[in-house]
Amino acid sequence: MTEPNQVPQIEDPKFGFNSYAERLNGRAAMVGFVIALAIEFFTRHGVLAWLGIIDLANY
Repeated sequence: MTEPNQVPQIEDPKFGFNSYAERLNGRAAMVGFVIALAIEFFTRHGVLAWLGIIDLANY
């Protein structure tokens, strides 16, 4: 039995779990995490308190 001598030309899917979408999602998560750390550092409050979702006076 011989092996094929041609390589199939397969495109990446346009949607779903592909390498580009996962890489972009990871980069967005890293940027969001750094922004959250910066907010906590400069305001001395957590992100939820900075957004007004929780009230620090009750804690």
